[in-house]
Amino acid sequence: MNIYYFANQIYQLSYAWPLYNEIGGSFLVRKTKTYLKFKRYLRGSVKSKDAAFLGTPGIAKRNLKDISDISGIILSQSNARVHNDTGKSRSIFIGHGTGDKKYGGKAHTLESYQYLFVSGPKHMEKFKDSGLDFPEESLVKIGNLRFDDYLNGSNDRDALMKKMGIPLKDRSRKTVLYAPTWRWGNGTIKKYAKLFIKEITKEHNLIIRPHHFDAHRLPRLKLWAAVNGIDNVYFSNPNKLTTNDTMQDFLVSDILISDTSSILYEYLVTGKPIVVANTDFSALHNMPDQMNVMTIADFFDGSQSILDVLNRNLSDEVNNSKYTEMLHNCFYINDGKSVQRAAEFVKSLAGKLGQ
Repeated sequence: MNIYYFANQIYQLSYAWPLYNEIGGSFLVRKTKTYLKFKRYLRGSVKSKDAAFLGTPGIAKRNLKDISDISGIILSQSNARVHNDTGKSRSIFIGHGTGDKKYGGKAHTLESYQYLFVSGPKHMEKFKDSGLDFPEESLVKIGNLRFDDYLNGSNDRDALMKKMGIPLKDRSRKTVLYAPTWRWGNGTIKKYAKLFIKEITKEHNLIIRPHHFDAHRLPRLKLWAAVNGIDNVYFSNPNKLTTNDTMQDFLVSDILISDTSSILYEYLVTGKPIVVANTDFSALHNMPDQMNVMTIADFFDGSQSILDVLNRNLSDEVNNSKYTEMLHNCFYINDGKSVQRAAEFVKSLAGKLGQ
């Protein structure tokens, strides 16, 4: 069975990585620098005899406009047009998040895919608001592939805290996850990272997980915290796909701060409180209230004490059932079997292609 995964950036692969771990395959990239980045961050991730050089999955540099020679299943995390020969291959769009930001590039490119894995009603609403139209048989209800590990309790919270470097004496503190987006979406890391490091760590642990395109800021933020003698701040690099998994950060944390990132919706799987750092970014999808996290989250605009906002939301008196309700409004099924459904569908397609 020939399985290929395509992504423009390594962080996008996190949306297919659980499926890769289930059925295997290899990766396609368009640029040499992307190939080298994949080799760097995926090295040692494959322990079997199928490992390529440096212990990575197979990675090939290809022009997506000329892949008519490929037979098998091509799963894409980027909304790039895949010029495959439908006589011997099938293309499936997975994407890399179901937030409120609009698709980059030309959204109608998605109509070129033979199938689309749909994570939930919010995903469908996003298609609708983008003016996209698909044959009903091309839409495959999978759920969110990334949720399975969290829902199935695949990780131990205390072990993850130890791996992250949080000392035993500080594990009784609440842990705040700050995961902003980048400049497309008016990400808030430049505006709030140092403030949050300085203020939040007075009472709580803080994990900073920037967007992929802001990961280069991590060394400077680490240095700034060290120079200022600030403890209880930890950093999660989204490029380190195999060691800094988002769902692991979710498990360790007790509350999320984000802005316009799709992580606002993925965090719903935890049932834990969410705080939105205000931005003036308005190029967002129109969503019904029952699929709009802005209608239930608390907000921070810089004029309040961030500790006051966090502590109010961490109070035992707060009922967080609204987050679980919205989870089921936005995502299908949530039973910890999304990867299984995706794997079965891919195998059925491969069988029809005679693989």
